This record gives sequence, structure tokens and C-alpha cells, in this order.
Amino acid sequence: MAPHPSPRSEKGDYPWWLVALAIIGIILAIVIVTNGIYAQVFQTVVNGVWVTVFVTVVAFALATALGLGIALLGLSDSVVLRQISRFYIEVIRGIPMLVLLFYVAFVGAPGIVAAYNFLITPLIKAGAAEPILVRDLSLMWRAIIALMIGYSSFIAEVFRAGIQSVDHGQIEAAKALGLSRYHRFRLVVFPQAIKVIFPPLSNDFVSMVKDSSLVSVLGVSDITQMGKVYASGSFRFFETYSIVTYIYLILTIGLSLALRRVEMRMRRTRGR
Repeated sequence: MAPHPSPRSEKGDYPWWLVALAIIGIILAIVIVTNGIYAQVFQTVVNGVWVTVFVTVVAFALATALGLGIALLGLSDSVVLRQISRFYIEVIRGIPMLVLLFYVAFVGAPGIVAAYNFLITPLIKAGAAEPILVRDLSLMWRAIIALMIGYSSFIAEVFRAGIQSVDHGQIEAAKALGLSRYHRFRLVVFPQAIKVIFPPLSNDFVSMVKDSSLVSVLGVSDITQMGKVYASGSFRFFETYSIVTYIYLILTIGLSLALRRVEMRMRRTRGR
């Protein structure tokens, strides 16, 4: 039996950086509570937290589903599907996220609305549905669609690498047992691939929390937009953006620590 690693080697160095951040966070929390200006800024900016969380969670869930689909196309036996997958990944990864936001919001949105109205034309003629206008597609949902498209290309590569890390012999054994392609993926490939996929996927999730701040350029009332509006009206830029930074750090570091614990638990499970 192999010796168990010592707690020191398993946990690594003591996280003094986290202690330092916690102390700074406590000091800032005290300042927010005791200082009227900081308290007012915090009460204003914190209203955008739920928008940030909603945009991030919905966009990431959709990007994960789309990325998995693109990855499966890239692993298909059909050369046409593989080329379509590679074309999508290379094109989308080459577009800056901010440019993609503007493109989807002001170029893609009319196309999406036109396509939707075309698909429901029989329902419109029957009086069962009403056509929608471009203005009916809110800027928040345009931002979610843009983030979904942008991140799906990176997530597709994460899924592809994870799936390809599974030993091909196990897949062949599953074929020999008569398992269908779906059951091979669900019962053999995915349970092993997820342990490789999870770390980079969790990093992408944290990155999307930060990149969700880009939606403020469309006027979506997230944390950054609320701070921008308050600062432009009060000219208290230092106080406002200190609070904005403080809130983002709470979200990203807290999420990173939680995901890291899940990752460590998965590693211990794999090592047994």
C-alpha cells in the first residue's frame, strides 16, 4: 500500500495570500459600514449583483450545452461535421469578446428576430402568435447570446480534450459489450472525461464572471454599469470603483475557492 501524503504536501503552502485578502476585505467591510459615502456607493452598486449572477449563470449554462454539441461534432465520423466544428471554433475564438457583443447586439439581433418570425409564419397567419420586433429582444438577452457564442468555442475545446483523454481501449470494450453510442458516452466516456474537463471548465466559469462586466457597454444594469452610472453622476470615481473591485473579488475568489474544493474532492475520488 502506498504511503498517504502528508497534510503539508497535500495542501501545499499555507494560503497566507488568502489571509491577507480576508484582512483587507474585513477592513473594507468596516469602512463600508462606518463611512456614509462608501455605504451609499455600496448600496447602489450591489443592486447590479443579481444581474451579473443571472447573466453569468444563464450564459455559461447555454455555452456549456453549445460547446458540448460543437465538441461532439468535432469528434464525429463525418468529415463535413468535423470541418464545420473546426470552422466555428476558429472563427469565434478569433473575435474579441467586446466586438462579438456589439455584433450580436446590433447586427445579429435583427437576424435572430427575422429568423424567429420566419419560423413561426404559419402560427402568425393562423393568429396563434404575434411577430416580434427587434426592440422586443432585450439588451440583456443579446449580451447573454453573445457570451454564450463566445465562450462555447473555448468550452468545445475543453470538452474535446477531455473526451479524447479517455483510453480508447475502454471505448472499444464498451462497443464489444453492445453499448450504443449514447450509452458509451454516458456510462464510459463522460464519467472519466469530466475529471479532466472540470478544472479548465471551472476556470472558464470564473472568467465569465469577470467578462460579464462587458455587458455594461450595452447599458445592462450589472455591477459595472451601476458603478459607472453612480461615478459619472457623483464624480466619486475612487470610492465607486474600489467598491466595484471589492464586489468582483468577493464573487471571483469565493467561486474559485469553492470550485477548487470540488476539484480536490474529485482528485481524491479518482485516486482511490
